[in-house]
Amino acid sequence: MSAVQIGPYTLPNQLILAPMAGVTDQPFRQLCRRMGAGMVVSEMLSSDMRLWNSRKSRLRLVHAGDAEPRSVQIAGGDAQMLAEAAKANVALGAQIIDINMGCPAKKVCNKAAGSALLKDERLVAEILQAVVAAVSVPVTLKIRTGWDRQNRNGLIIARIAEESGIQALAVHGRTRSDLYTGEAEYDTIAAIKQAIDIPVFANGDISSPEKARDVLRHTGADGLLIGRAAQGRPWIFREIAYFLEHGKRLPALCIKEVERILLEHLAALHGFYGEIMGVRIARKHVGWYLATLPGAREFKAAFNQLETSEAQTASIRQFFLA
Repeated sequence: MSAVQIGPYTLPNQLILAPMAGVTDQPFRQLCRRMGAGMVVSEMLSSDMRLWNSRKSRLRLVHAGDAEPRSVQIAGGDAQMLAEAAKANVALGAQIIDINMGCPAKKVCNKAAGSALLKDERLVAEILQAVVAAVSVPVTLKIRTGWDRQNRNGLIIARIAEESGIQALAVHGRTRSDLYTGEAEYDTIAAIKQAIDIPVFANGDISSPEKARDVLRHTGADGLLIGRAAQGRPWIFREIAYFLEHGKRLPALCIKEVERILLEHLAALHGFYGEIMGVRIARKHVGWYLATLPGAREFKAAFNQLETSEAQTASIRQFFLA
């Protein structure tokens, strides 16, 4: 496993937890880091600082206790607002600023942010240059391969990024119009890796150690961003790291270990969000952890009715006794 350099930071390995809104909160980031991720990235934060007073945004701004380097993702379509948001996040402890031009969500794209920006190459250059000039920390960028399959301009955007001073580029192997459907393609990522000299990270459908190895070989990428495959399976980082190093799989996690990790995650969510919000947010995570286990569907329906952290914890212990 080769180390990856982003500005002054050397990552311990080439596996990065991809930023996911509503998922990569502090409890999950810290858990994935303990489970072998070389770096984790915070949830996407709007560049409109007027929105930062909401409870949701305030919690997204919490980085105390996070492992270094602390990478924070911002999104927006106005160069000056993004530059100001980058400065504010650095003042709050961000050590890397990541710009989102990869999110395909309608509510993000309708505001000409996320992957909608890929349509306007001049605006991309303006945004990247403004943010790089605004902060002294490394700025990274996340994109898709293009707007749609007829307009795969990822290569052009990658060159603009390098020229603008971006220090690492993550590429999701789908276009904006693909959303999350179909299979990710990696040829565009391979072409981008050939064309630029900054680190390139491949993203999209990396759901097993074997797939991780194949994508690294196919693209020549410096590292991998892993998102949805880590939901309910944060130990995927440890599994991939071991496989890349030794060429064989780690033994599967025993059920007691899954229970231990889940209970640890549950306690962290309850502690971070408080009783009411913590109980609510825990429901989706528990659903992901148990998705492949027998009896999960019936259990989940009952679990989602529970209203206290004590009841949730007791219920999980009971499920694993069965």
